[in-house]
Amino acid sequence: MAEKALSRGEIFVVDDDPAVRDTLSMVLSAGGYQVICFADGAALLAVARTRTPSCILLDVHIPGKSGLDILKELHGEDYPAPIFMISGQGDISMAVSAIKSGALDFIEKPFRGSEIVARLDEAIEAYARRQAESNSASRIATLHFPGREPLTRREREVLEQFTAGASNKEAGRHLGISPRTIEDHRANIMKKLGARNAADLVRIVMTTSRQA
Repeated sequence: MAEKALSRGEIFVVDDDPAVRDTLSMVLSAGGYQVICFADGAALLAVARTRTPSCILLDVHIPGKSGLDILKELHGEDYPAPIFMISGQGDISMAVSAIKSGALDFIEKPFRGSEIVARLDEAIEAYARRQAESNSASRIATLHFPGREPLTRREREVLEQFTAGASNKEAGRHLGISPRTIEDHRANIMKKLGARNAADLVRIVMTTSRQA
């Protein structure tokens, strides 16, 4: 019972490689988390629909449905916990499309245990903070950009950081994601809103804000 009280929450790990599961289990347990491992996506789905962990680590390449398919079935953008994709170096474009499907960020193999614990700590804390903040609807969240492809919730959070003057690093720290992923989001936002550069992006937001 005492051990459960000390736990910082559950982390679900999905990877078909037993060595990766063992390593992550050991590292995250040492970081104070309870770790539940799955070898495929179907096993994860059965559990993830009935209880919510603090975080999910989902490998891109798993037997049966891919990590990307599982992410879509979990409705990553709306799932009530951050989801990280685990990807090899050759899977970066796949990881970027996973972010568009609602993954919070991706972790590249090979990884260092201490770095993963620090990244997950930051992401889980940032996610909880954002959930608390979202109770008071943000200005950006209520904006509608007519004739434009709608922004995802995470893109709106990133846009909010930029219009407040945050750098990639500051925005990443606030949202619990890497600066590189922030850059991917920003490129996507600019494409969707037809902005040529950062100043143009702010101008579009300000104009829409005034019209609203």
